[in-house]
Parts: sequence; C-alpha cells; structure tokens
Amino acid sequence: MAETALDQAWMAAEAAPEDDALRLQFYARLVEGEVFLLLAEEPQGDQITPKPFDLEDGPIVLAFDQEARLTQFTGLPAPYAAMPGRVLVEMLAGQGIGLGLNLGVAPSSRLLPPEILDWLGQTLAEHPQELTSRIVELHAPRGLPEPLLLALDQRLARMEGLAQMAYLVGTSSESGARGHLLAFVGAAPGAEPALARAVQSALTFSGVEAALLDVTFLNAEEPRAAECARVGLRFDLPQPEAPKPPSGGPGLDPNSPPRLK
Repeated sequence: MAETALDQAWMAAEAAPEDDALRLQFYARLVEGEVFLLLAEEPQGDQITPKPFDLEDGPIVLAFDQEARLTQFTGLPAPYAAMPGRVLVEMLAGQGIGLGLNLGVAPSSRLLPPEILDWLGQTLAEHPQELTSRIVELHAPRGLPEPLLLALDQRLARMEGLAQMAYLVGTSSESGARGHLLAFVGAAPGAEPALARAVQSALTFSGVEAALLDVTFLNAEEPRAAECARVGLRFDLPQPEAPKPPSGGPGLDPNSPPRLK
C-alpha cells in the first residue's frame, strides 16, 4: 500500500526527533486530513458509538487515514465514520481517551495519549484575532519566516473552491503598528470561518513562535483588492473542475432523448 502524506510527515518527524517544526507538520496532516473512525455499531442517524479498547494506560479508540487500512486492521468489513481529523480531535479532547492511529498497518502507526489530544484540542480552539485598528497603508510583505510561508501555501492548496485567491500584504495601521494581512478574494458564501481556521492552523503548526497574521475577505471589485494585487504575494486556491458536457451517447443529451422502438 502506497505511503500517505501522514506516513511521510511521521517518518520525517521520526528521523529528526529534535525538530519541533517537523513534529508540528505531522499533527497538521492529522487534523487537516480525513480519518476513518472504527465504530462499535452502524451509525444511528447522526449518532455514532466509537469502538473502545481498554489498555493498561486507559481506553483508546482507533482511526485510520484510509478506509482500506481500517479494513486491513479488522480483517472484515466493519462500521466506521469518516470525518476530518480536526473533528475527531475535538470529539476526544478532554475525555481521557487516547487514539490509536493506523495501528499495525502503516509507517505512521502510533498511539496518541489523551494529553496530546487535549493539547491539540486547545490549539484548534484558538481563533484569529480581529483587527483592532484601522489599516492606513498596504505594502509588500517583509520579514516573514520561510516555514510560515510554506505552511500557508500548503494549507491553502487544500482549500479547493473556498475562494479565488489570497494576497499576503504588509500593513501599517493608524496607531503606527506594522503587521501582515492575508486578504481572501472571492470567498464562497459561508466559507469565511473555514478559511480563517485554515490560516490559524497554518500559523499554529508552522513552528514559528509568536506568528501573527490578520485575515480579511474582499470582493474582486473592491479597490482594496486591487491594492492587494499590486503589492501583495498571491496564493491561488485550487478550483473545482468544470463539469464535462454530455458525450452524446443515447440518453445523455437532454436535448436529444433516446428514441423508443
């Protein structure tokens, strides 16, 4: 079975145990990706019951980053719930339950104790700060660490269809303070909270201490969007592929239905 992004992140962190940034990248892959949680029974509507396993150090539940890996572990089809890693962490944090991740079936096989899940839950609960002073000038971004730029680029590359693009700019406020702003242009309706969380996640898991970044959302027609485009560093978010036109086969073209014989 091919290695996954989670496997690669864990092996990189394991090869350099003193590198905090690599360890943070592993946790970033966990919370940002999809996981498959092993259940005790089939879901009942929106209610799920994880299958618990009692170990000497306390109970754990099991999750895998691929459905095939879950089946490989159980040996037979088993009930499961697919969810973002972030949701699973928030569900387990504070419950005194550990997480067995890809146990026995992948290079990223490991046991996360409740303390790690509590820390991750607290980290994910942080939110970007709102602007407290008015911006009077935008300029090119300067002095941002390379790991932070890389974390932003990687995170935004997984936010398909949530915005057209984003510009990273330097700012000067009316109070004289200087900072940085990430301006999303053309955000999809209702996507603002997810985009803000993505930025916070990139900041948190970049390994850069005291990394601060304001976030705003603009329409493409706004003058400030044009100003951001003039001085900012642009990030293009991936867009969903346009639906393919009908191939023309029988019944596939609504304007030319199949004929009855």
